[in-house]
Amino acid sequence: MDRTDELRALADVQARLQERFPDLDSEVVEAAVRLSHSRLTGPVRDFVPVLVEHAARDRLAFAARDGDLDVDLAGTGTADVADPRGPSHL
Repeated sequence: MDRTDELRALADVQARLQERFPDLDSEVVEAAVRLSHSRLTGPVRDFVPVLVEHAARDRLAFAARDGDLDVDLAGTGTADVADPRGPSHL
């Protein structure tokens, strides 16, 4: 998967997650996707969008359920959304 395909797939992931979590602000969904993507740096990129979607979906579900949300919306790249499985999962 080349970079253009990966970015297109991530935009699709973000759109699906926004539909799944309509009560969450779009900036929160974007931050969850961005954070999840930033943690995947390996050379094999084919599964990155799927892995990002799963990680971001779990974060957003936890945030939507418990309201436990700490997101950097300024776009500094340091966004963090609480994870129900704790920091060891990240």
